[in-house]
Amino acid sequence: METQKFNYDNNIVRAFLYATIVFGIIGFILGLTAALMLFYPELPEFLFGTDDTTIQSLRSGNIQGLINSQGALGFGRIRMLHTSAVIFAFVCNSFFCGAYYSMQRLLKTRMYSDTLSWIHFWTWQIMIIAVVITFLMGINTSKEYAEHEWPIDILITFSWVIFGINMFGTIAKRRVRHLYVAIWFYIATWIAVAMLHIFNNLEVPLSFTSWKSYSAYAGVKDALVQWWYGHNAVAFVLTTPVLGLMYYFMPKAANRPVFSYKLSIIHFWSLIFVYLWAGPHHLQYTALPAWAQAVGTGFSIMLIAPSWGGMLNGLLTLRGAWDKVRENPILKFFVVAVTCYGMATFEGPLLATKSLNKIGHYTDWVIGHVHLGALGWNGFMAFGVIYYLIPIMWKTELWSKKLANWHFWLGTLGIIFYAVPMYIAGFTQGLMWKQFNPDGTLLWKNWLDTVTAIIPYFKMRFLGGLFYLSGAILMVVNVYKTIKAGSFQKNVPAEAPALANVGSGRKEGEGVHLWLERTPHLLSILAFVAIAIGGLVEIVPTLTVKSNLPTISAVKPYSPLELEGRDLYVREGCNSCHSQMIRPFRDEVTRFDGKNGQYSKAGEFVYDRPFLWGSKRTGPDLHREGARNPDSWHFKHMYNPRITSAGSIMPRFPWLITNKLDRSQMIDKMKLMKNTFDVPYTKAQIDSADRWANNQSQAIVKRIYSEATDVKDQMDKEKIAKGNNFVPMEQREIIAMIAYLQRLGTDIKTTDIKTASVD
Repeated sequence: METQKFNYDNNIVRAFLYATIVFGIIGFILGLTAALMLFYPELPEFLFGTDDTTIQSLRSGNIQGLINSQGALGFGRIRMLHTSAVIFAFVCNSFFCGAYYSMQRLLKTRMYSDTLSWIHFWTWQIMIIAVVITFLMGINTSKEYAEHEWPIDILITFSWVIFGINMFGTIAKRRVRHLYVAIWFYIATWIAVAMLHIFNNLEVPLSFTSWKSYSAYAGVKDALVQWWYGHNAVAFVLTTPVLGLMYYFMPKAANRPVFSYKLSIIHFWSLIFVYLWAGPHHLQYTALPAWAQAVGTGFSIMLIAPSWGGMLNGLLTLRGAWDKVRENPILKFFVVAVTCYGMATFEGPLLATKSLNKIGHYTDWVIGHVHLGALGWNGFMAFGVIYYLIPIMWKTELWSKKLANWHFWLGTLGIIFYAVPMYIAGFTQGLMWKQFNPDGTLLWKNWLDTVTAIIPYFKMRFLGGLFYLSGAILMVVNVYKTIKAGSFQKNVPAEAPALANVGSGRKEGEGVHLWLERTPHLLSILAFVAIAIGGLVEIVPTLTVKSNLPTISAVKPYSPLELEGRDLYVREGCNSCHSQMIRPFRDEVTRFDGKNGQYSKAGEFVYDRPFLWGSKRTGPDLHREGARNPDSWHFKHMYNPRITSAGSIMPRFPWLITNKLDRSQMIDKMKLMKNTFDVPYTKAQIDSADRWANNQSQAIVKRIYSEATDVKDQMDKEKIAKGNNFVPMEQREIIAMIAYLQRLGTDIKTTDIKTASVD
């Protein structure tokens, strides 16, 4: 058969490789910043200015700089920016880099379209820049790992579709009949991410000229869809694509074949089938229907088998090559990466069990677990791929193996110093929250006692992050020196015989999976079916069967001012630190709702778009916050938490006190809620929304002034100083925020809760 000559495209691989390195460093710095703010919350004050004379600042005596920052460096925004940078910018770019390199070699062809490759590259990077800008401005949806607003969601979809067309087009013109296992994982990744991203991000924009949107789902339904997405973002963004990279680059680096072809088949199909069922384990003991929680736990336990099958397949690939691990830093990274994958995928199912979940959920144990995977599995796989590609693509030796080994050891120490303190902190939190005195009162009644107890572990975590970042910086030096010494070849000549047309039907004696491997369209369809089953079984009944979510007659829609306050709460990323879900535990009911013992009910969240149950408690749960503290307490708490709560690590929000609330879209929001989501606002309520908001804000300000005369005196002085430029307190953002916080959990604060008919 005639041999065909062609060229591999290294140029697109180089572009994604550079993006991986740059955004990796940025993501690590953002993570380190967030870690620092958990024991040094005054960081924004140090940088922008403060009126607190006890705090060292670059601009002491003037808080206007902090106000002008408008919360750009607030913890809530930095935290979501960090997670998005690591997932979408670092890990995804590393996947695209490795996929574009490996697909061409595995399929013996150039990518289907150079133009599509570059459209994919630039749309993805533009998306990342848009995320940075919007998150710093407070434009977000609050939904974990999916905080991007609707225009960015559309851009992600467009870029992903372009990548899919290019990938499947490349598969169609391949010169290798059977698809290698790495390609299976790439296909499953594309299918699953497309499905997850689209369904989780169904939202209704306030207008097509506004960035603001509201989730198509509410309350419990939104929670289920979000964690179906959130858990499987871990599965199909942070796991399956990286497994594809493992199956290509690990055997290449070790110069050994994959340990077991049969194990690869079992690993692939069982993993993509089981993963989609496990999402509800993030919602144990919440208002989610019990059957969904049980299904999530069961399938999470089952996940151990395929996950460890993949881990063993990777490690056993090194049989007979362990001597190389001592000398080859690339293999060192891969070995620790696969080991961390095995540890994380054993720990995850354990955390999904109700026995451990009731201790671990909402604690830093989960943070340690996530970062064992992110730093160890994702980070070290990406580093190994980078160290593998740089010498090959620039046709030279790595500038310094010694520096690469230093990177490895600093990174490994970083993982240890990060994960272990977080585990200890998590155990400490979970146990302190649940301890009672002999008389039945909470041993640690003051929430701050449980926070200050783990500050030393936050500092150790920061040290671990410093080690990890230092190693990554050494990699940048090593990469730069290697590139400078080498010679890059954009187009790599290659040749292979054309693929003969033998038809798609199964041949006599041909194994079923061998047949699937040469019929990618059928393999893709079956992969879609395997992936989709779990979501359909869990989500469709919850969305459609009304009896799953009984309504509560006492629960009413938010007032216009409370709706605005909720949007401010989302803007500032408050759900990064506060949950709104009191589980049916004695300690939680006692701590958060001591008046009448009401844990959170499913029917309380029917008007919550998006849901705000949270996944981490740095601060206390807020679902019963309404009427627990005076309005003036909230005012001072938002201005400077350390005034009301000595030792608090909550950031300050002084701009809320100076900003005038933008009420220009308030009526439009109510109309959207009524017309699109069937929220029972009456026409009279919508027509009188401004008066309704004015009356509520005036009542709040009246209470603040009566409770705190010092605040009134300060406002009187400000009014004299600013004259016509003075913004009345009633018109400021802080009042809307207080209105929302004081509403939380008050609807069912009665001794007799009536459940409405569900007929």
